[in-house]
Amino acid sequence: MAGLRTPPRKWVEEGLRALAQGGPEAVRIEVLAQALGVSKGGFYGHFPNREALLTEMLDLWEREVTDAIIDQVDSDGGDGRSRLRRLFTLVAEAGTDSVLSATTDLAVRDWARRDDAVARRLRRVDNQRMDYLRSVYASFCPDPEDVEVRCMVTFSLHIGTHYITAEHGGRSRAEVAALCWEWLLR
Repeated sequence: MAGLRTPPRKWVEEGLRALAQGGPEAVRIEVLAQALGVSKGGFYGHFPNREALLTEMLDLWEREVTDAIIDQVDSDGGDGRSRLRRLFTLVAEAGTDSVLSATTDLAVRDWARRDDAVARRLRRVDNQRMDYLRSVYASFCPDPEDVEVRCMVTFSLHIGTHYITAEHGGRSRAEVAALCWEWLLR
């Protein structure tokens, strides 16, 4: 009986975890193999080289933070506000190991500062995310300027809240985030 091979997605997910923890330099085949508890030889059954893995990592990240999450948010239907509530909940509940985690998103953003191809991909992803937000906010906000402000604030909260270490007057970060989301849904 042939041994079970580690599926390519496991390598990609482990690569994303390494990226989130240490940037693209931390994505090393030997380190990933050790984390997966397998030999690095299995890697080459799925990927010709490290660059192919990095591309697959970006492909998975892009699919999960755009099409997959949009499909999940839209799957239950509802009006714009209920879809945004689902989006806010999904993003807030994304675990640190999730492709949707803010840590992964921030790692891709940092990587994009040093790699033009990653920067182009990030711009495409951000544009798709903003276009989706515009379409949902526009369903209950008739003013295009109001829509754009809400989109920018929503996206800025998603990205920026992880850099802010201020206290919130006795409120938790989650409580303040919930207040922000409710304000945006007015």
